Formats: sequence, structure tokens, C-alpha cells
Amino acid sequence: MATGLCSRAWATKSHHFQVRLSHVRVKYLFLTWLAVFVGSWVVYVQYSSYIELCRGRECQRTICDKYRNGVIDGSACSSLCERGTLYFGRCLSSKPNNQVYTGSWGDVDGVIKCQLGDVVHYELGEELEPKKDTMLFDKPTRGTSVEKFKEMVSSHLKAKVGEQANLAGLVTLILSFADGNRDGHVSLAEAKSAWALLQLNEVLLAVVLRGREHTPKLLGFCGDLYVVERVAHAPLYGLGLPWPLEPWVPSGLRHRLDQWFTPSWPRKAKIAIGLLELVEDLFHGPFGSFLVCDMRAGSFGYTDRHDLRLVDGRRVVPEEAFRRAMSLRRCEDDEDCTYGADCRAACDRAERRCAGRASQPNLARACGALKDYVLRGAPALVQEELEKQLYACMALQGSAEHMEMEHALILNNLKTLLWKQISHTKDS
Repeated sequence: MATGLCSRAWATKSHHFQVRLSHVRVKYLFLTWLAVFVGSWVVYVQYSSYIELCRGRECQRTICDKYRNGVIDGSACSSLCERGTLYFGRCLSSKPNNQVYTGSWGDVDGVIKCQLGDVVHYELGEELEPKKDTMLFDKPTRGTSVEKFKEMVSSHLKAKVGEQANLAGLVTLILSFADGNRDGHVSLAEAKSAWALLQLNEVLLAVVLRGREHTPKLLGFCGDLYVVERVAHAPLYGLGLPWPLEPWVPSGLRHRLDQWFTPSWPRKAKIAIGLLELVEDLFHGPFGSFLVCDMRAGSFGYTDRHDLRLVDGRRVVPEEAFRRAMSLRRCEDDEDCTYGADCRAACDRAERRCAGRASQPNLARACGALKDYVLRGAPALVQEELEKQLYACMALQGSAEHMEMEHALILNNLKTLLWKQISHTKDS
């Protein structure tokens, strides 16, 4: 009898164990299924986003169709559409109509940028973005003479950079840029490509600052596709995370990661000097002044020698264009008078119109972007003075009576202070 009781007890325990095991299996099976479902959904969403953002083949097909039909021409057309020596690499696009890819052109590493959609012509109005036009590469029209094209370019540039700039010299630079095959003549197809590219602020800036070291070299073009020099390190600081991980990293953690992944302080000082020199180039240059309206780290990078480069110039606008556009914009408060991430004007509440002048010059906003970057790890002997000068720089106002004099003084003092700390090091 005792044996029977033991057998029944063992059977009961065994049954309970099997039931529990079955529940555990069902639980883990459900969790596994849930993990697979969520993971598949995330991959699908990210892949759909990638497909929407990265349309390099469509861009290449559109450009090459125009080239083969004789509509456009340029220094990169043959390599892209015939010889196959210009390759699209990794997708870097952040917007579907602005295609950005790493690329290689023979032995040269570059970045390929292409416009998709109807964004072509730039017209001044209440917005600073290019206006949409249904006809791509429709200007200049057949029969347009070189002199007439010069007048078109001159009129367009006058609206952008103002009459005080050296327009004749700038027009000459544009025509030299348009002559893609360097035969001394600008064909109608080359003129159509140059006109489309001239609507893009980044290309205009590359031509204006050609020969300067703080913007990537413009290597070639075909239609409104263009290739620029690739910058080894971008963004300016921080860890470049793969695109699927970007939305999942909390902003606080991302800020700490950005602070950790930076070069040594002497190298940061050299990069900071480069940004100050870029500001100097853009302030009352020979072809007018330009405003950098996105001072975030992603707009900048640096070379292996720690020379700063502007890697995204889409939000660099001529000051004259900014002034005209803002003076036409209606507003209720200062927030309505904003372009890009950083360029702001004051709102005249009585007139309900934005003021034409930017509230702060490039230098003040550059110092704001550099403050945490260059103060972290600074030598103790220079920390206090550097902080003092950076805050004085950040206080610069565009409407100040003696702003230009203060601008020049602060810029010179900052460059001198930083240079003294690194001039004796190998990083200089």
C-alpha cells in the first residue's frame, strides 16, 4: 500500500512538473515569437525608410538619360554614364530629394550629391529654399548666346550676393566652372548643367571659396549631380552610429558619447582655428558675405591632418538673399524669423515683419558650437581666459554699432590664444 501511495505521489509530482514545463515552454515560445515579430517590424520599417531615402540608381538613371539625349553635359558625365568609373557607394541621404552617397572616381574618393524631384530654380521670396519647377534643365533655351547666358548668370548672382560684390569676377568663375571639358567654350548642354547647379547654395559657395582650404574641392558635375572631395572624419565630433541605431540612442547618452569620441585637445584646437578661419573667409569676402545657418557638428568634418572642412553647405546662404527673404516674411514673434537651425532675425511686432539683418553673426554662433568642444580638456593655464573669450564672442550681436570692429578683435584674439597653445606641438 505504501508503495502504491509513493507511486501515486510520484505520478502526481511528475504530472505537475510536466504541466509547469509545458507552461514555461509556451511562455518562452510566446516571448521568442514576440521578439521575432518586433525585430522583423523594426527591420521592415528601417528598410522601408532606407528604400525611400536612398534612390541613387534612380538619380543615376535620370541624369544619364538626359546626358545621352544631349540635354546636359559636364566633366563627370562620361565617367558616370559611359565608362562606368564613377561609382555610388554607401548611402548618406537624410532627405529623399537630396541624394548623398560616398563614391569613387577612379583613384579618388569623393561624395556624390544629386537632386531628385522638382527642386531646380531659386527665386527670392518669403522662403530661402529653391522653388519648384516642373521643367528640369529648361534654361538656358536653344539659341541663347554666351553673352545672354552671362547676363542671366549676372542677374541671378546680383539677386543673391548683392551689387556690392565683385560680380564680374564671380561671373567669370562661374563660366570657367561651366566649361566641363575645358575646351574654352560653354556648350548649351554645359550651360544647362551649370544653371541648375547655380541654384544650389552649396555649389555657389564651393565656386566662391575655390582655392580656400576649408571647403571640399568640387571635383566634377553632370546636370545637377556633383562630386566633391571626401572628408576623412565626419561629423566634427562624436560617434557616427549606423542609421538603424540612431533613433534608439537617448539624447543624454548620445551627448556623453559625443564628448568621449573627440580628438586630443591640441588637435581640437587646430580644428577650432579652422572653423574661425572659415568664418573669416565668409565675412565680407570678395563676393559678398555668407551666413552659416547650421552650425551643428554634422555640418563639419576634418581631414587626417585635422584641418576643418565644411561637409554640408546646403544651409550656407548669401547674406543679401537672407536679408531680402526675411524682410518679406510676416511674423508674430522672433521664432517666425528663423532659417535653418541657427540663423534668426528679430520680429518687428508693430509691422509684423521680420528684420532683414541676422540677429547674430557667424562668429557668435561658431563660438557657441565650439564652447563645450574646445573647453573640455583645455590646459588649466588657458581654461579661464578661453572661456572668457568664448562667452564674449557668443554675446556678439548683428545690430551692434561697432560690431565689425568687435568681430575682428574677438576673432583675432581667439585665433592667437589657441595658436599659442599648439604652435610648438607636432599637431600644428
